[in-house]
Amino acid sequence: MSEKEEKALFEYDAKLSIKEAVPMGLQHVVAAVVGIVTPGIMIAKVCNLDSGDTTIMIQTSLIFSAIATLIQLFPIFGKVGSRLPVMMGASFAYVPILMAIGGDFGIAAIFGSQLVGSILVILVGLSIKKIRILFPPLVTGTVILSIGLSLFPVAIKYMAGGAGSPDFGSAQNWLVALLTFAVVFYFNYFSKGFLKLSSILNGMIIGYIVSLVLGMVDFGPVQEASVFQVITPLYFGLDFQLVPILTLVVMFIVDAVQAIGQFTATTVGAMDREPTDKELSGGIMGSGFSNFIGSFFGSVPVATFGQNVGLVTVTRVINKYVMVFASVILLVAGFVPKVASILTTIPYAVIGGATISVFASISMTGIRMISSQELTPRNTGVVGIALAFGIGVTLSVGSLSGFPPWVTTIFGNSEVILTTIVAVLLNVLLKEEKEVALE
Repeated sequence: MSEKEEKALFEYDAKLSIKEAVPMGLQHVVAAVVGIVTPGIMIAKVCNLDSGDTTIMIQTSLIFSAIATLIQLFPIFGKVGSRLPVMMGASFAYVPILMAIGGDFGIAAIFGSQLVGSILVILVGLSIKKIRILFPPLVTGTVILSIGLSLFPVAIKYMAGGAGSPDFGSAQNWLVALLTFAVVFYFNYFSKGFLKLSSILNGMIIGYIVSLVLGMVDFGPVQEASVFQVITPLYFGLDFQLVPILTLVVMFIVDAVQAIGQFTATTVGAMDREPTDKELSGGIMGSGFSNFIGSFFGSVPVATFGQNVGLVTVTRVINKYVMVFASVILLVAGFVPKVASILTTIPYAVIGGATISVFASISMTGIRMISSQELTPRNTGVVGIALAFGIGVTLSVGSLSGFPPWVTTIFGNSEVILTTIVAVLLNVLLKEEKEVALE
């Protein structure tokens, strides 16, 4: 690669040849693909979807991850999109709440709630300056930590074979899960470059091969899947119910604020500057618009992908055509059900073994954000009390049984909602120590 060609990688709008875009684009695909398809698989299992419908959810996740990324790269009307080198994908942050909604109200309620929530996100993007004060790093970090903690039991149940499965807790499931985890762990901490970047994918491949040998994989869904399929609108329907809408709206607001951190990390780490208000506003509106359209087609909410942000900041490669190439790969995979259906055959144990480290990483991201603030009695009180209520109420099954059922749905099924509400309230009510000292 010539010096001119290499320089183009570090410029957003510079023209790039295929041979330059392919290696970096593939790295982004490898870093993102497992995270993109896994939330859809997990939600489909909770909603008891058959293999065909699960394949469609994977397809829509791949397609709308690509569409959302392209909207960020090429803003609609120059305003809806950030025009920053970010990769979008189905977000694990929403998984605990979406699983609760899907389990209690059905899959149509997920997409009805998503449609309403996405409209709110667009409005948040228009007025981000005004609500940003409610979500400082202390609050956002606490919420992210609660998301990670809420996903730990999900990963463990998957490692054991999936709650309700006939062989739940079997030695065979744990063998496959721990082997998958060991491979991910090894590549993540004892390798470099591409191998380190693809650690989760490597673990899933090895775990999948072992599962094949042990007879744990059913290829029926692959045989039934067509070679090419166009996704259709309203396939899963839309169901608008107040409780799921209120529950998901809170998460959309939290994720909008979390996106500010991802956009900031991208510009500071790779472009040596803070993001502009236009970029932040456009980025959040772009995410909201993608989720609005995605709700009609059955795509779970998309968000900025932290691992890809990390890849951009490490390599400082910000050329938009690298992301365009990655998006094209995801689009092609999304329109070929044979590819998507293969992913539905991955055993629970493999998914659990591969994702538990992802969930651990989410939790540690929250801890890093919290610890970036001074751990004064006031700040530790905000974090500790919020987590105590959020996690305590959720783990104490039946603790809200004396209230109407909707109370349990909103506050008792996910650690995230109650943690968020308590953290925001305490952060507003408790004055900083400096202010207290002056009075």
